[in-house]
Amino acid sequence: ASFLLLCFRSPVVTPLIFGLLLQPSLTQLSIITHPNIVLLMADDLGIGDVGCYGNDTIRTPNIDRLAKEGVKLTQHIAAAPLCTPSRAAFLTGRYPLRSGMDAINNYRVIFWNAGSGGLPPNETTFAKILQQQGYSTGLIGKWHQGVNCESRNDHCHHPLNHGFDYFYGMPFTLISDCQPAETPEMDRAFRRKLWLSTQMIGLITLTAALGRLTGLIPVRWKTVTCLAGFSLLFFISWFSSYGFVQYWNCIMMRNHEITEQPMVTDRTTSLILRESISFIARNKHKPFLLFLSFLHSHTPLLTTEKFLQRSRHGLYGDNVEEMDWMVGQVLDAIDKEGLKDTTLVYFASDHGGWLERQEDKRQLGGWNGIYKGGKAMGGWEGGIRVPGIFRWPGVLPADTVIDEPTSLMDIYPTVVHLAGGEVPQDRIIDGHDLMPLLQGKVAHSEHEFLFHYCGIHLHAVRWHQKDSGAIWKAHYVTPIFSPPGAGACYDRGFCPCFGEGVTHHNPPLLFDLSRDPSEARPLSADTEPLFDTVIRKIGRAIEEHRRTLTPVPEQLSVYNAVWKPWLQPCCGSFPFCWCDKEGDS
Repeated sequence: ASFLLLCFRSPVVTPLIFGLLLQPSLTQLSIITHPNIVLLMADDLGIGDVGCYGNDTIRTPNIDRLAKEGVKLTQHIAAAPLCTPSRAAFLTGRYPLRSGMDAINNYRVIFWNAGSGGLPPNETTFAKILQQQGYSTGLIGKWHQGVNCESRNDHCHHPLNHGFDYFYGMPFTLISDCQPAETPEMDRAFRRKLWLSTQMIGLITLTAALGRLTGLIPVRWKTVTCLAGFSLLFFISWFSSYGFVQYWNCIMMRNHEITEQPMVTDRTTSLILRESISFIARNKHKPFLLFLSFLHSHTPLLTTEKFLQRSRHGLYGDNVEEMDWMVGQVLDAIDKEGLKDTTLVYFASDHGGWLERQEDKRQLGGWNGIYKGGKAMGGWEGGIRVPGIFRWPGVLPADTVIDEPTSLMDIYPTVVHLAGGEVPQDRIIDGHDLMPLLQGKVAHSEHEFLFHYCGIHLHAVRWHQKDSGAIWKAHYVTPIFSPPGAGACYDRGFCPCFGEGVTHHNPPLLFDLSRDPSEARPLSADTEPLFDTVIRKIGRAIEEHRRTLTPVPEQLSVYNAVWKPWLQPCCGSFPFCWCDKEGDS
């Protein structure tokens, strides 16, 4: 006993014992090093629509609270200016060009649930790695990365084939066609052409028939019959798809099961919120990944009655304020389960706001603040600069702003490393782990160059000159705004990536975003002494970048984009696809 007493009094042993007593348990350590991860992604939200990014007329107190309690990024960049390619890059940490998820044509996103294109099965998403690390992984909301490849039920592009244990939401994206009272949105101009062509063919057929009956036109009845048959087949060929968009694309699924076809939009918001909170509650005792992919703020701007006519910006503002409320409900659920300190929360938008989205005098798209351009524009900041907010109490500093170039692709290596996994070594990962930057351990982002594509066409490149703090950006291609000087392509509805709707610049337009974030004053060799040096440096970076690209199957080719009835998800016997299992329950 006296020997033990002497040991405890030893100046070496006593601190050692106290150190062991103060150590957290292994369970606590595993929770701390494997945090829960909640990723919140808005759809088509402009950076200028959020209070903490300068908006003082749309109320976003919950998103603002995230920024106050965490880290706000001011140069957070989407890898593409449209939903499908941007989200592919987000999920894989790679430019969408590398997975074939950027377009060579005007079909720049997935157009149909019954298309054959989508996120290739050989791509490894962060969800798949976290699943392997023992995480429960869930996706609630929008997917828009494809469903099937060769048959109606192969689900090769489905979330459950890309690392998610649970999926509830839209395999497609919200569009105005999902609400019959709204003006159709999907392929609107092409549909007008098809309808006009059908009318012309029908008129020719009717004229031929009347001419034959009156004897004014020497045409045989066989020819008239062939014309009538062709007219009918032509009409059926396009109306069988475009005439039933609400049934083919506006569906809700739980895992592989279709729950609503077509979706009942009046209850979609409440169901998505219910599913998100339920997922958190079910998985609170083990690490989980929740990717809540909002349908807000994409048209038709589904907004519940209690939020209507509350904002100063019409239906769009109402919709954004409702989404902010949903963010608050999810944060409250995290707090209620006692998970706040062990949960990393991230909020972003998939790309910039849609400036051209208008109906009559109503503005239905977002606002991108001081930044030029918007959705679908691959180079201008307004199309790709988005909100980016991280919160993890006790690990990340509160009320911090970081003005360094970062990318949505950075989420991939960040969450993989936090989960104890490793990024794939057999492919190029374009994102970088953000934790050292977020924690203040390093002063600069690891991104030296970021490449801004519009489809497969390189429109702009930024160079982060870290020693000087300059952010140089060279534009090689820019869209032609219509009407001229309008700041967007209002006459088209979308700005194109190539063809007659763009201007090629040689030498490129050069801006220093650190001095001119609005890209209002292009530099030249006369006004900027470093002009030639910067252009040469960026040119060499492009050459090196292109050497890393390898040919891959084009997921958004015309063949993959078109509607294929044999791939159509259907909760009945095709073509009689209808169900409402949520209503039944």
